[in-house]
Amino acid sequence: MNQPSSAQWQPIIRTSLSGLHLLMNPRLNKGTAFTEAERDVFDLHGLLPPHIGSLESQSERRKRVLDCHPTAFDKYSSMRDLQDSNETLFYSLIAQHTEELLPVVYTPAVGEGCQRFSEIWRKPRGVFLSYPDKERIGQILSSSRYDDVRCIVVSDGERILGLGDQGTGGMGIPIGKMALYTALGGIPPEHCLPVLLDVGTDNQKLLADPIYIGWEHERIRGQEYDDFVEAFVSAVERRWPHILLQWEDFAGSNAARLLERYRDRLCTFNDDIQGTAAVTTATLLAAVNATGIPLKEQTVAMFGTGSAGAGILDLIIAAMKEEGLSDEQARKRIYAFNRLGLLIEGCEGVKPAQEPFLRKREDVAGWKLSGTGAISLLDVVRNAGITVLAGVSAQPGAFTEEIVREMARHTPRPVIFPLSNPTSQAEATPADLLRWTEGRALVGTGSPFAPVEVNGKLVRIAQVNNSYIFPGLALGILVSRAARVTDGMIMAAAKALASLSPARADKNAPLLPPIADARKTSAAVAEEVFRQAIADGVAEPASEAEIAEKLSAYMWEPVYCSYERIEGGD
Repeated sequence: MNQPSSAQWQPIIRTSLSGLHLLMNPRLNKGTAFTEAERDVFDLHGLLPPHIGSLESQSERRKRVLDCHPTAFDKYSSMRDLQDSNETLFYSLIAQHTEELLPVVYTPAVGEGCQRFSEIWRKPRGVFLSYPDKERIGQILSSSRYDDVRCIVVSDGERILGLGDQGTGGMGIPIGKMALYTALGGIPPEHCLPVLLDVGTDNQKLLADPIYIGWEHERIRGQEYDDFVEAFVSAVERRWPHILLQWEDFAGSNAARLLERYRDRLCTFNDDIQGTAAVTTATLLAAVNATGIPLKEQTVAMFGTGSAGAGILDLIIAAMKEEGLSDEQARKRIYAFNRLGLLIEGCEGVKPAQEPFLRKREDVAGWKLSGTGAISLLDVVRNAGITVLAGVSAQPGAFTEEIVREMARHTPRPVIFPLSNPTSQAEATPADLLRWTEGRALVGTGSPFAPVEVNGKLVRIAQVNNSYIFPGLALGILVSRAARVTDGMIMAAAKALASLSPARADKNAPLLPPIADARKTSAAVAEEVFRQAIADGVAEPASEAEIAEKLSAYMWEPVYCSYERIEGGD
């Protein structure tokens, strides 16, 4: 197959594939939209019904079928089948119905998709690298089918959303993320490679399931695990020296240390840490603009300080420092929690990555506490005057009515972000939060929620979803050909998104732009990331006109092209 990149896009695709081989290639298949002339040239007569369709008619037919499916999982499974048979139609459908289908192809439906991955796996997509194949990684990746790859999303399936260890089922996440690279960021599908590092699973339900398709072994850990990851990274570096590698849904014990180990070695980022931090900080900047109180005067409680929570706090502190606070002053405005309670000197269960967020005992001297044990979230809200409350704890219902009403007593417009995914793991529902605050709360959630009626008006709930950030971040990295992903580029992505907030013009408007405008949002984020990459010295200089031209030329659109057959055979 000889396929031009989008940067050199032309209306004709030349391929040696024909007949069934052409129809079985999801990147090239057009189904009934192959013209009469193409059916002659590519030996398609008899393999297709006589109707000559169009992308528009196919989309209408597929949407009609999709609407008949009764559950989100059924819709998810149907869309995965479509992706594996006709990628152009798949992405065209998402482009036409972005707001409706994003929850279907990614969160929250992808959660059940991962849990039931063994039921619905049918066709190869991405690469499964199992521990027994450690010595074959280079050989597997050397296939010519991966020659066009420019970016990878990799997971080991250990911490899938808020659902825990899903083993090989975790592949649903890299597949979903890469789909959004294309659907929302315009990154050509052939440039994207989902990867699952199958190092076993500690999910006993999966190990006992006769239809489980992963490696039936408990998780490899310690040095063996690190050696396997190193073998993977080394093979990737040899195969694609300029690759963008995104880490996704690794357990907290591995996520931060793997990012730290490899971030100065290749172009890489961790979306759970940096993407979540960027979108949360962006939404927070939009929210504090609506409150009229600067970020440097806000007091933040972070409920859950694993890798995601720590990453969010690091970026919030950096943003506070940009507003003039010292590091010490910024940290005094932060109250962080682990599963036992407030992170404070002498408390139990503190991990090394959480130590920078420990409060001094003197900071709580004189507080009226509800008990003699760990300091609770209610204690902190009651005594510290919390104005911003965010949760990445995967503890549904953790933001109770008592806590929220107490918070609302201290601030006229409480900012509350229950960010845990999927919906079943959210710390609170938007309807409850708005009811408990008499409609005053500024709410952002990790999963999509329906609008809530407040005083006769519908309030659209901001979905603080990484899909606002990582497609544009990746797009900016790829087009700028950045050698590394810097902290400045992550902050630039956050500020770019915050600048697009409708609440900047109307304090009662939604905090984030409509997800239907996701491609425009990604392009705007990419521009700022490109500029920052140049400023940070990790990308070659380019003029404003060149930046805009390169981004526009690279972004792929889901449209059918004309085909010509070349010699080479199947």
